[in-house]
Amino acid sequence: MIGIVGYGSYLPRYRIKSETIAKQWGMDSGAIKRGLMLYEKTVPAQDEDTITISVEAAKNALARAQIDPQKIGAVYIGSESHPYAVKPSATVLIDALGIGPHVHVASYEFACKAGTEAMYVAYSLVKAGEVEYALGIGADTSQGAPGDALEYSASAGGAAFIMGKEKVIAEILFTHSFTSDTPDFWRREHEYYPRHAGRFTGEPAYFKHITNAAKSLLEKSRMIPKDFQHAVFHMPNGKFPQEVGKKLGFSKEQMEVGWISPWMGNTYSGSSPTGLAAILDVAKPGDKIFMVSFGSGAGSDGFIFSVTDEIKYVQNLAPKLRDYLDDNKIYLDYGQYAKFRKKIIVNE
Repeated sequence: MIGIVGYGSYLPRYRIKSETIAKQWGMDSGAIKRGLMLYEKTVPAQDEDTITISVEAAKNALARAQIDPQKIGAVYIGSESHPYAVKPSATVLIDALGIGPHVHVASYEFACKAGTEAMYVAYSLVKAGEVEYALGIGADTSQGAPGDALEYSASAGGAAFIMGKEKVIAEILFTHSFTSDTPDFWRREHEYYPRHAGRFTGEPAYFKHITNAAKSLLEKSRMIPKDFQHAVFHMPNGKFPQEVGKKLGFSKEQMEVGWISPWMGNTYSGSSPTGLAAILDVAKPGDKIFMVSFGSGAGSDGFIFSVTDEIKYVQNLAPKLRDYLDDNKIYLDYGQYAKFRKKIIVNE
């Protein structure tokens, strides 16, 4: 049995409402809520970045795994907002958490699926017997240009997953990936904000890749949507994951727990991983979980998890995703938000 032995998530306290952004640009906030199904989003504090978010999520994963950090042989962080262009984010994390120095680390990038990319490699190393435990993280402080549609969704947060063979809480039964060269979204070197080709965003990119990865995963596993208690898909907004899930045959009830984007926004590399964390927070032994990520450029990673009896012993050992999502929120006006996200520079 190989799979998740510890998991954790983290979201910042700060929020901005969609209507606050819409008012700034003279847009109809009702249309934003109806069209994108986005009500508010997380905003990183001025001292938070991908590394600090990854550290907090990994702390929670270690609390649930209850293992010696020194036993972790690989650490991979997937993000499209790594603080350094040339320096792995994980080198800071292993120092903060007492992992290593005999450990393999790397930073991954594949737009919004960099987190599941990190999870897949971590799982594969454990499966191959190269390491006893491996840590895969998806985290971001995603960017959206002022006035751009992405500004309503680009948020911050992440989730961490420790893979191993002992006391597995969610066994990984099957995986599948689907990838193509589809230029729907990109950010070149030295550009601060990403750009997107709107006509490629939906059908040629998001829906095509998730649908193909999902159908192949179902065929490989010889399972059907009704076999699952939970399903989670990448959440660029509130509408897309509901649409693709319905097309694949999943019910609203199956997707409800992991569908958190309307109140969190799109955490990019942390999107589907945080949805998975929310599901694991309430999952019961025997539950089957279906998960498919999406990353622009473009590709999808699919996973099928089977929850074990070990889940009930670890769920309350660390804060849950809903604790971060629902409690102690601090709302910002647009000026504060612009300062926090460095859209304007304030001389102290």
